[in-house]
Amino acid sequence: MGDILQLVARRLGLGLITLLVVSILIFFAVELLPGDIAQAVLGQGATPETVAALREKLGLDQPAILRYLHWLAGALTGDFGVSLVSGERVSTAISDRFINTLFLATYAAVIAVPVSIILGVIVALLRNTLFDRVANVATLTSISSPEFFLGYILILYLAVKTNYFPAIASLNADMTFAELLHRTFLPALTLVLVVTAHMMRMTRAAIINLLASPYIEMARLKGVPPWKVIVKHALPNAWAPIINVVALNLAYLITGVVLVEVVFVYPGIGQLLVDAVAKRDFPIVQACCLIFAATFILLNLAADVGAILTNPRLRHPK
Repeated sequence: MGDILQLVARRLGLGLITLLVVSILIFFAVELLPGDIAQAVLGQGATPETVAALREKLGLDQPAILRYLHWLAGALTGDFGVSLVSGERVSTAISDRFINTLFLATYAAVIAVPVSIILGVIVALLRNTLFDRVANVATLTSISSPEFFLGYILILYLAVKTNYFPAIASLNADMTFAELLHRTFLPALTLVLVVTAHMMRMTRAAIINLLASPYIEMARLKGVPPWKVIVKHALPNAWAPIINVVALNLAYLITGVVLVEVVFVYPGIGQLLVDAVAKRDFPIVQACCLIFAATFILLNLAADVGAILTNPRLRHPK
């Protein structure tokens, strides 16, 4: 148990260092953008005195390193400053949007994870058959197609032509849970089609790699049915790579939803980020990017820990 705690602490320390480096890149990447933030906010008709006053109010007259340290100190306490457009606290503007994104990611994950693992087991059991070839072609097609393309195809056939689902995932506080699931089904299905392909192929590959192991051969010689060989003997030993790819795809469901949210006009943090970039609302841009980075690093940490817990050999790499 102590070895596991040490590994977790080491991974967590590396994650914090990575997040610090990412925060530096985020802040100074925004700083390097051309143009004056104060001038962009006030417009071309603003007087030099008004621009200077806003620069002083925003702290833009201070050295960049001091502004970064001030921003980082605020970010550690959840205070990302004030929106340049609406004047609202950034943390308040992000909170509801981030909850919406988490809901969409959870919705997609609840469908994608069990479906991909079950399909991976089935295609491993039926490998080199027609079903296996069709599944491989379908997954390669899904992986190769951009999210916005899949989204527009789903809108065309499931919203415009058949009118089964709404093309725009608009939300309001008076919706029932069933209506919420119905309105967000198309963006969730788009994410499912993308991540299921990755997880299914990894499950299939992990199981097939184990089928040549001596203990699998022994189980076959004993007359164990093929499905039981895979489910009872191969699958438990294939959990480490499967957990890794599942965690990475869960990270994608949260951090990679920008295009999907824009296509379906879904009020999540990805749509907020795009709107903030268009309006040059840099405090919101910085906060969204930092939240995406922290989420990705945290789920990578979860993937490492999950792989270690399911594979004792990883606890002692020597």
